[in-house]
Formats: sequence, structure tokens, C-alpha cells
Amino acid sequence: MSDDANLEVGPFRALLAAGLTIVGDLGVDLDLGQVLRSIVASLVQLASADHGILAVAAEDGSLEEYVRVDAGSVPGGVPGGVPGDVPGDDPPGASLGVPVRVRGEAFGNLSVSRGVAEPFTREDEELLEVMAATAGVAIANARLYDEGRMRQEWLEASTEVTRRVLAGDEGTLRLVARRVRELAGSDLTTVVLPVDSQLLVAVAEGRSADRVEGVRYAASGTLSEHVLRHGKPMRLVDAENPANVEGTFYLADEVEVGPIMVLPLLGREDVRGTLVVMRGPDRQPFTETDAEMATTFANHASVALELAEARRDQQRVLLLEDRARIARDLHDHVIQQVFAAGLVIQATASRLRDPAAVTALQEVVGNLDEAIKQIRVSIFQLQPPVPGSLRGAVLDVVSEVQPGLGVDPRLDLDGPLDSVATPDLVGDVTAVVREALVNVARHAEASAVALSIHATTNRLTVTVSDDGVGVGDVGRRSGLDNLRERAESRNGSMVVAEVPDLGGTTLVWTVPIT
Repeated sequence: MSDDANLEVGPFRALLAAGLTIVGDLGVDLDLGQVLRSIVASLVQLASADHGILAVAAEDGSLEEYVRVDAGSVPGGVPGGVPGDVPGDDPPGASLGVPVRVRGEAFGNLSVSRGVAEPFTREDEELLEVMAATAGVAIANARLYDEGRMRQEWLEASTEVTRRVLAGDEGTLRLVARRVRELAGSDLTTVVLPVDSQLLVAVAEGRSADRVEGVRYAASGTLSEHVLRHGKPMRLVDAENPANVEGTFYLADEVEVGPIMVLPLLGREDVRGTLVVMRGPDRQPFTETDAEMATTFANHASVALELAEARRDQQRVLLLEDRARIARDLHDHVIQQVFAAGLVIQATASRLRDPAAVTALQEVVGNLDEAIKQIRVSIFQLQPPVPGSLRGAVLDVVSEVQPGLGVDPRLDLDGPLDSVATPDLVGDVTAVVREALVNVARHAEASAVALSIHATTNRLTVTVSDDGVGVGDVGRRSGLDNLRERAESRNGSMVVAEVPDLGGTTLVWTVPIT
């Protein structure tokens, strides 16, 4: 073989050896920085350069990788060089550079330099192009690997959220916020829900979470309102830069924010809320891939939440159906049996000659009548409330006021209440019940309270009684005056009777049915 052939084979074999080294690094270590350093070090050695520099920009334009290798750090190179990772001034002398392309798009530059003015040859340029292509492949593969790993982590998080939602975990929203904060590398993540014309920070995870969780604020003009209205995610480089924002960031005085993503929690019919993912002012912006994966995760979480709500609705329907069945059984069987027992006792008492025995049996019959009334009340409580019904409205008021009373009121709802009550009458009766029970809670110090509402075809009477100390100073009776005016406007009346010595107060509010 001639000397010329040896000269051609030598660089070729060196290039093959460098390629094997780089491939070995790719197989052993998927760390992109190490692979790029191997590429630059091989280039410096093959091109007999003093320095080699590889700079790679991220998709958002920021510096992703910067590798500088001096000849002294490469085996066989000129002594005295040291590797560096911090950008510096370009070395003097001859230099040569080519772009590094990732998926056909230039994302960086690979260059070599010599301290003397010896020019680089065409072979050196071809070598540089080969190494730049190799670097591009390494960068693309590393990005694909990182993206695949991240997608796997997001998928695992989505599976975890779905599993816990369907298991009935009540902390699902917090889990969603926590997992998004971890996977997206955010400083603060919140779940924001619309409440009337306001927005509520239902859950906050991360920095300053305790300062913002539970806060309500006006929805108008905010980023979340924009996403709620349009159903599209927003990704901003700087949320506090007015030129970049299609709305205002809430709680700006409480939280310092730079890059931000506002993602919709999409339901079947509308947007349920937003997921606000934030980084500090000094952090890198979120990439398009970050937004894509977080949005997909948010959509999966929304579907899981809707499935859980649908299951709870189904369970509520089954519960209501079961309660309706119990109510029917109470009405059709228990009440009839108790009523029949009362008739038998009455018939037996009519045949007795002993006055004491007759009196005792009559008391039993009275107790059975009272039990029937209480069973009827229980039946109405078991049945789903009918919208606009008097019974349902009264039961709602009692449930509302009961915590302030400290005792469970004894209820007696009798007669065709729902058939005779108009919407206006329902409003008056509930006002009477609420005011009377609130007065008992505030002033009576009662240990027992009874509420009776009795209706006939031509009159309705509300009676509230307690065993307390009375309604107190007459200066506090403006509420009772209002109730009296309601009765008189219907040609009815209201009477309040107090018996301080015996204890207790009774309010009777009665109006005719027209």
C-alpha cells in the first residue's frame, strides 16, 4: 500500500474510532452533556484544533447546552488546555463553524479554532459537518428520550389520579395540583373554580400556597376567565409583563410570577375550572411540550372527576329511591297497623267498666296518634323535597336553624299543607318559622322546642313553643312585628303568650286559606 493510501486511511480510521467512542457513550450514558463533550473532544483531536465549542439553544430560545473543550484536555492534544462549560470570548486565530441541526432546523453551532493562522482545509470542514450531524442526532435522540420519559411520568400520574378519583378519594384536586407541580417543575400550582361571578382558589400547592388557598377574587379580566370562556390553554413567558398578557394575573401582590400556564379543566358541556401552573421570575419558560402534556393530564383528571360525580349522582338516586321505598312502607304498612291497633284499643276501652283502665287505654290511643304524626313527618323527611312545596321549605328552614337551637325541634306537620299553599304563602310561613326559631335560639335558652303546622281547607296555623325564659326586651321585637304584619295582611292574626313563672313561650300565627 502506498504512503498516500496510508494518509487517507489514517484519518478515516480515526473518524471511525471517534464514532465508536461517541456511540459507546450513547449506549452507556444518555446524559446529553457527556455525549456532546465526547463529540467536541473527538473533533478537537481529529482537526488538530486548539479549541472546540458547541452551543445549543433550547426550543424556547434559551441556552440549553454549552460545551467547550481545549486541546490540553484531549488525550494526545497540546498540553495546557482545560475544559470549560461557561461561555467565553472566541479564541483568536483561524476558526471554522457549521450549524447544528435538530430535525432539520438549526438549533446551535459547532466550531473549532486554532491559535495560529493556519487555515482549516476542506477535509476539516467536512469533518466538522459530520460531527455537527452527529451532535444533531444526539440532541434529537436525547430530547426524544426526555420527552418519552416525561410522557410516561405524566401517564403514570394520570393513572394514579383516575384510580384515586374512582376510589372515592376526596383529596383529588390537591393530588392533581401536587402532581402537576412536581412534573412541570413549577413553583406554585393552583386549581381555580368559578363561584358565581368570582373565582375561588380551591387548592394551592407550592410556594406561598398558604397565602392564596381559599382566596376569592373577581373573575372579570383575569387569565382564568379568558380560559374558562374560550376553553383553550394559555402559555406566557412572563405573566407580569403587560405586553405578553391577554388578561391580568390574580393576586399579583401576593405571588411573584414569571412563566405561567393556565390550563382548562374541560367537562362534557363546559369548562369546570382552570389549572394555573407558575414559575418564579428567574425560571425558564414552559415549553410547548410542557403545555401539551399538562393539558392532556388536566383533561384526563377532568374526565375522572366527572365520572366520579356521575357515580355519586347515581348513588344519590339509589339512596333516594331506597328512602322513597321506606317511606311507602311506613305509610302503607306501619301507619295502618298502628292505626288499626288504636281502633282495637278504643273498642276494648268502650267495653270496660273500670274508669282507671279506660283512662289508661285512652292515653295509649293518644300516644299512638302522636306516633302516627311523627311517622308522617319522618315520611316527608325521607321523601325527596318537591320544589316549591311547603313541607320541603319548612324542613329546609328547620335544618338551617337547628345548629343554633342546640336541640332537635319536635315537628308536627298535619293536613293538606302542599295542596293549599301558594308560593306567596310558602314564603310567609317559612319567614314565620325562621324568625320564631331564631328568636328561641337567641333568647329563650330552651331545652325543648316544638313546631306545629296544621292546615285545613280554609285555615293554616303555625305554632312554635319552647320551655325557655321568653323573648326578652320588647325593644328586640321588630322581627315579631313583621310577622304580625304578614298575618294581618292576610286577614289573620299572631299571638305570643309568655308564662315566665311556669316557663316557656308559645307563638301562634294563623291565616285563612282563600
